[in-house]
Amino acid sequence: MKSLLVITLFLFPFINAEITHFERGLDLYSQRANESLGLKANKKFIDLAIDQFLKAMKTPDGELEAGVYLLKCYYYKGKFVSDNNDTKKEIFSKGKSLGEELIDRHPQSVAAYYWYLVNLGSWAEIYGTMSAAKEGVAGTMRKLSKKIIDIDSDYNDGGGYFMLGAVHFKSPYIPFVLSWPSNDKALEYLTLAYKTGESTPNQTVYLARALDKNGQTKKAISLLSLLLKEDMSESNKLEDMNQFDIARGLLKEWK
Repeated sequence: MKSLLVITLFLFPFINAEITHFERGLDLYSQRANESLGLKANKKFIDLAIDQFLKAMKTPDGELEAGVYLLKCYYYKGKFVSDNNDTKKEIFSKGKSLGEELIDRHPQSVAAYYWYLVNLGSWAEIYGTMSAAKEGVAGTMRKLSKKIIDIDSDYNDGGGYFMLGAVHFKSPYIPFVLSWPSNDKALEYLTLAYKTGESTPNQTVYLARALDKNGQTKKAISLLSLLLKEDMSESNKLEDMNQFDIARGLLKEWK
């Protein structure tokens, strides 16, 4: 009986240990698709997650891990919560600025590079071609995608390959100004991403678009048809739903 009491007293502080801001943030982030309507997320969960990760960044040794999740939150909020361009610009600008700070202070963090590029690409889309060109976004994305591949080519199921393929696919070829974008390179890197780890709906849709652009529409149709037979991820509900909607739209256009 005495030994049981001693064990109980020893374990009590751990059982009742306070949940950290980071842990609260993770829990709230996992609920980000709760109470969503179609592709419109309820801002409550992601805003609460952002608040917890901001607090977690101020704790000793918490900056990088919490900062990466903040980047994920900013992307999600800009993509699935915000419904006007001004708000999107504000959110993606926060992600862009935070990402720049994180990669400067943590130059070997593949997660910081990757989620910085996710926000940077979203920032470029919403601000437009001219602003993106002035900031040198395409060149930055190309350079840092290669950095991700060098550090960890398997990260996020070939995330570095995906980013490099996407920037080749989306960047305009401008003689003497931007002469390196190539759909052949886009196909090469998007195929590598698709074959690294588990292929994601986003990777599949981009690869299909690059195949179509290359005149391989039948192969692109086959790829998307297979995708739509798969189940959507519960952990990335809105993200996958968005890509499935895009896939259906492309199939309707191509058939």
